Amino acid sequence: MTWAIDTSHTNAAFAVKHLMISTVRGRFGAVAGTIEFDPANPTAATVEATADVTSIDTRDEKRDGHLKSPDFFDVENYPTITLKSKKVDVAGENEFKVTSDLTIHGITKEVVFDVEFLGTANGPWGDHRAAFTAKTSVSRKDFGLNWNVALETGGVLVGDKVTIELEVEALKLAPAAA
Repeated sequence: MTWAIDTSHTNAAFAVKHLMISTVRGRFGAVAGTIEFDPANPTAATVEATADVTSIDTRDEKRDGHLKSPDFFDVENYPTITLKSKKVDVAGENEFKVTSDLTIHGITKEVVFDVEFLGTANGPWGDHRAAFTAKTSVSRKDFGLNWNVALETGGVLVGDKVTIELEVEALKLAPAAA
């Protein structure tokens, strides 16, 4: 079954330490992609998704502008983040480890997402939907996002570990006509 990610019901969020003591959270508002998923055969699932980096939102326009600059994401040269699954392993009831290629800032690294299938439901408009959550952590330096400022008291302004959390609702697509 092919499912299209429903951007208006999907949240692609991230969190990173600021000043080594607090956490800054953000999200990408424009996410698209498809999921091949059949609950009867979950290990055959595949995911391909993109996030438009220009849609970044940390609730601070100045910070968002800096994140779009060459110091971080460099949206002029790398306007999207892409995800392409490679393997799905069962980790429990409706729980999976999804090994994927994640490309940020032109650099691709293999990451493993902890994914939970939350189920399906019929919408009031005759559509059929599925929901998933996914979580992983990455080193931003692994993706060439090295900008930082040393603090007078020790440490740095921006942490290296970035937690990525996805809440995905997807719409079942009609089978292609033969």
